[in-house]
Parts: sequence; structure tokens; C-alpha cells
Amino acid sequence: MVQKTVRLTMAQALVRYLAAQFVEIDGQKIRFCAGGFGIFGHGNVTCLGEALYEHKEELPLWRGQNEQSMAMAAVGYAKQQLRRRFMFATSSAGPGTTNLLTSAGIAHTNRLPLLMLAGDAFVTRLPDPVLQQVEHTNNPGLSVNDAFKSVTRYWDRITHPAQLLQSLPAAINTLVDPADCGPVFLGLPQDVQGWAYDYPERFFEAKTHYLRRQMPDERELHVAADALKTAERPLIIAGGGVQYSLATAEMTDFAHRHRIPVVETIAGRANLVHSDDLNCGPIGVTGSNSANNLAKDADVILAVGTRLQDFTTGSWTAFAEDAQIVTVNVGRHDAAKHLSTPVVGDAKLTLPALSDVLGSYVSPSGWLEQAAKERADWSVYLEDNTSPVTKDGSNRPLSYAQVIGAINDICHAEDRVVAAAGGLPAEVTANWRTKSTGSVDVEFGFSCMGYEIAGGWGARLGQMEKNPDRETIIFVGDGSYMLLNSDIYSSVLSGAKMIVVVCDNGGFAVINKLQNNTGNESYNNLIADCKLAVEPFAVDFESHARAMGANAETVHSIADLQDAFGRARQSDRTYVISLKVDAFEGWTQEGHTWWEVGTPQVTNSERVRKAHEDWEAGRAPQRKGV
Repeated sequence: MVQKTVRLTMAQALVRYLAAQFVEIDGQKIRFCAGGFGIFGHGNVTCLGEALYEHKEELPLWRGQNEQSMAMAAVGYAKQQLRRRFMFATSSAGPGTTNLLTSAGIAHTNRLPLLMLAGDAFVTRLPDPVLQQVEHTNNPGLSVNDAFKSVTRYWDRITHPAQLLQSLPAAINTLVDPADCGPVFLGLPQDVQGWAYDYPERFFEAKTHYLRRQMPDERELHVAADALKTAERPLIIAGGGVQYSLATAEMTDFAHRHRIPVVETIAGRANLVHSDDLNCGPIGVTGSNSANNLAKDADVILAVGTRLQDFTTGSWTAFAEDAQIVTVNVGRHDAAKHLSTPVVGDAKLTLPALSDVLGSYVSPSGWLEQAAKERADWSVYLEDNTSPVTKDGSNRPLSYAQVIGAINDICHAEDRVVAAAGGLPAEVTANWRTKSTGSVDVEFGFSCMGYEIAGGWGARLGQMEKNPDRETIIFVGDGSYMLLNSDIYSSVLSGAKMIVVVCDNGGFAVINKLQNNTGNESYNNLIADCKLAVEPFAVDFESHARAMGANAETVHSIADLQDAFGRARQSDRTYVISLKVDAFEGWTQEGHTWWEVGTPQVTNSERVRKAHEDWEAGRAPQRKGV
């Protein structure tokens, strides 16, 4: 039998293969790749650009303003889609490619699908050295593209068109796999992109992928259940993996059947709605008194879909030394951390199975009463913390918490919230009262400044597919805004309306707070404390946003903010609301665990020395590897 073939360039074959990959979502078959973001240069325009043009309807291409923000938008899209769909980002060679590195770090840390298609040097080396090539005289095959090996789940350089027959399926399998999901990098040498090959026609037949669900091992289930049955003070830590498994309903059912209090990680915010009587708040460094007090007293902890990073564990000081940790995770590596009792399996399948083995077990009434009191006390604190006036009626300086509370009060339950680095992730995590599951995206795995607006653009593109009437709300500080804001322009061009709330506190105020808390003087964080040639001044964020095509206004009070939010809802395009908040007053003071940071053992400052001693004293309850 003669195998039917089709002659295509490598670039044409790559794009055609992507267009033939589908995924089943809610009973419907839809393209796994939703398109991509691209900035063309000599490394990708002539061949890959030609191929993308031929498939512009199936794989729409959005032109970004910066390669880093394009890939961040792809990450934000994947998050909004709960990893069930992905987008690619394509760059030219050299600096265009290295701009993608930071975004690859976000995707890798957060276990999110991202496909990067980057130009590379010529395989033949006939024109060497070429424009934007970084030469290594002792290793001529090395390029800046090799830098991505540390921040990708799958990395390959396509040195011959036939290589796609193996590389593309491996790449797609990485993007769709729940345990190994993460960024994929394909280096595309400029000459090889245009080389032709006779590909088997079968290679391009439509293929439908499904969310793989791994059943847990029966023995691991029983060991975990035995541990939980002994618990007098059990606690569930719900991570982001609960949402990626589409298991929020199973998590809620499990908690209520066994009456076990639930606390959430940063990535796991919005696993439960705020009104759920077992939702005891966020845990860890950016957490709540309610969650952290319960974590400190818990004797058995069921951690579901979480990496247990240091902001969750308080650098492993948040739990009692003898507390037993049971993990449910689809990733073997995450399930076995710190000598925990692992159950490797998909949360949607594992939680009901574990519940069946656990039987009629419920938490002791005394523990539930303690949890209820902690939850009530935290709610009282939140009410006061987000209020613009004190209990005696005095006006407070404007703060992040007040801004968050004001928007939270009037937003729709299904509006999506996006935040990232700086002080806002902590304040959103602590103060946002979830109205619907899966509605919060706080990027704090890589803690990446600049994600807010770019990731929000991608999230909005995803939200528009099924829920266009709801809003994507971006909380961003002035520091992150200044770092990366050009996708305000992108959002207007693409019709992907966002509401961006810019909280201007005059610099990098949260790091200034850490600087002060460790005994150091304010230096090089707030604009006023930097080396300047002129008097410090603020950016006119309203005018800046208007210059990029957005509607914008500046407000000066919480009441004005809420009025402006109403106007933003009615806007036909991205709407930016700017206001000043205090750099020193109004931070959420309760709910923080200890966090390990390096402090000087030797110093000329008495304040720094004292802060070092105090900081090290907090290490006493730290669990050493267990």
C-alpha cells in the first residue's frame, strides 16, 4: 500500500498540525489551540508568517506590543480556560525570543500550557554569524534559545522537517497532560522553516484530546483514609489543582459530607464561595487569622491540588510539628513533598473515592465550633479592614483593602479578577470575598510584575468565548503598570474590554514595607526615596491610558471609585480608573504567617540587628523537611 503524502514546508506542516488538534469541552469538540500572539521579525515572518496567514481563520493571530506580554496573555488565557485550551506566542530571533523567558517561568511555575515558536539560527551555518546571533566559539550549536531549557516542560530544536512527526505529538501531549503540563518551546531555524518534506497525510487528520483523569491507587486511598479517621482536628487545604481538575463541586461535597473546614491557597482562591460555612479563608503568608489559626492546631491536613509553596506553608512554620499531611495530587512530585502521605490521582475522581473509603467520618463538634468562631472573627475583621472609615467614624487613608472591598461589593458574581506581583496579591487574597467559583486569578507562583494587564488581556479573550457580558477586572499597582502596560492598547485594538484599577502608592510600596520591617531604611523603592535629578512627581495614568485608546478617569475617594466602576461597565472599550492609595497606612495587618527571607547576620544598624533576631526567632516552629 502506498502511503499518501502531502509536500509542505516545515512551517506549513507545523501550523496545519496545530489546526487539526481538538479537545472536548462540555460535550463539544473545539480546537485545542485557540490561536496565538505574534510579533514578526526576520526570524519568523517569511516562512512561519506565510503558514499562519493560510490558517488565519482557524488559528487567529493577535499582534502584541511586546513578546513577554504576548506570552503572558497566552498564560492568562490558559488559566481562564482551566488548562483545557492553550495559545501560542511566536517571536523572531535574539531579543524577541529572550523576551519570552519570563513568561515561560510563569507557565512553568504554575503548570500552565504555553507554546512558544521562536526563530533560530540557520542549521547550515552558511551565513554565520547572522543578525542577532549570540556566538559561542566553543559550542557553535548553542543559542539564546537554549536558555529556555530550565523553564520548559518540553524543549526541542527542529533541525529537519521530518522531526515534526515526533516532536509535535510530544509537544501537544505535554500541553494536555495534567501532571506534566507546562510550557513547550520549539526552536525553528530560519532555513529549516522553509524546507519542504513529503508528510504522511494521516499526520494531519483531526485528533480529539481529552482531559486525562488518573484513578488513585486503592492502597494509597486506604492509607490516607486511615490517617483521616484518626483526626480530631482535620483541615483541607484546597489548591489551584482543584480548579484545573474541574473538581470544585467534588471538593465542596467532600468537605460537607465529612464536615471538614477548608482553607485556600493563593492559586486555590475561589475554590469555595465566601458564604460557604466551611470556607475558613486563605492560608499562609498572605492568609487570614482564621485559616492560619486552624492550620496551627490541625492534626491531619488534607492538601488537595497544591504545590505547598512557602507562601502557603509559611516556609513550613504554619503547621504543628507532629501534624500529618496527606496529599492528593495528579503530580507524583507534588504528592510526595515533605514526607507526606501521598495519593496520586485526579482530584475529581480521588475525592469521591476517598470519601467512600472514609465512610461516615465527620469532624468532632468542638473542632467545627472552633472553625466557625475563627471564620466569624475573620469576617468581622474584613468588614472593618475594607471600610473607608474606622469604627468611630473617622476617615482612613485610602488603601488597597478599601479599593478591593469597594469593587467586591458592587461587581457581578461572575466577573473575573486578575492580580499579580507587589502588594495587591496579598490584599486581594486576604480581602476578596468570592461570589462564584473559579473567578479569581492571582498570579503569585512566579510573582511576576507586569502580568496583570497582559494576563488580563488573555483572560478577557477567553472570557469572551462563553461569558462576554461579564467583566475582567484588573487590580494593578503603579509599579507593575509602569513595567508593562502596552496591552491596554492591545485590548482596545482587539475589542477585549477590561476594567483596570490602578492603585498609585508612589513606587514599590510593598517591598518598601518589607525593607522597613527588616530594620532597613526606605531606599530605592518609593519614588521619593530614589536618587533623582528632579523633584519626585506622579505619572498621569489617566492621560497615559487615554493615549492608548482606552477610556479613563482619576478618582479621589471610594465613593467616586464605585461611581466610576459603574461608568466603566457601560464603556465600549477598556476603562482605566486611577487613584492614589497610601504607601504606609492601611495594609492588612492580621493573618500573616512567618516567611523566610534572608536578613544580615552582621550589620552596623541596631535596627537591622534587632530585626534579624526577631525574624530568626520566628523560625522556631519550622518543620525541617517533614
